[in-house]
Amino acid sequence: MAGRADNVADPVLRADLLAARHGQAFFARKLNELRDVDLAGSSLIPGVSRARLVAHVGYHARALVRVVEGARRDDVVPLFGSPLQRAEEESLGSTLPAEALRNLVAHAAVHLNVEWRDLPESAWGRRVQLSDACFGPASRTVALRSEELWWHAIDLGNGALPTDIPRDLREQSRADRTCSLLQENQPCSSTRRL
Repeated sequence: MAGRADNVADPVLRADLLAARHGQAFFARKLNELRDVDLAGSSLIPGVSRARLVAHVGYHARALVRVVEGARRDDVVPLFGSPLQRAEEESLGSTLPAEALRNLVAHAAVHLNVEWRDLPESAWGRRVQLSDACFGPASRTVALRSEELWWHAIDLGNGALPTDIPRDLREQSRADRTCSLLQENQPCSSTRRL
C-alpha cells in the first residue's frame, strides 16, 4: 500500500516542506542530545530557559495547525489568540516534566505534518494570518516553521551552528530579518525571538 503524499505540485513548496521536515528532525536530534536535567538550563536566548524554548517550539506547531486548518476551511484564524495567551501557554508549558515537553514537540510536529500533507492543493494559496499584522498564503507556514526549527535548534545551546542550517534557508532568513515594520498584505519577516 502506497503512503499518502503531499497535495503539492509546486517544486518550491515541495522543497520547503522537505526543509521543514529536515528541520524538525534536526531540532529533535539536538533536543534528544540533552539530558532531562539540561532542560532547566539556559538557552542561548537571554533570559529564556531551554524548557521555555522547547515549549515555544511545540506550541508554535500547534498554532500553525490552527492556521492550516483554517486555510482548509477558507477561514482566517489568528496564529495566537493574543500575546498574553501565548506567553502564559509557554510559561505553563515550560513547567511540564521533561518527557511531556519532548512529547509536546513530537506530537505537535506530527499533527502539523499531517495537516500539511492533507491540505488540498487549492488551499495552499489561501490567505492566512501569520502574525498580529502579517498575512500571506498558507504556503508561508512551511517556511515559518522551517526557520523556527533550524534557528531554535541552535538556541538550545548544545552545539548546533548557523552553518548547520541549509544555505538557502540561512540566506532567506537573513533577508527576512532585514524587513521593516510589517503591514497587512506585506511579506512577513521573521525575527529570532520567542
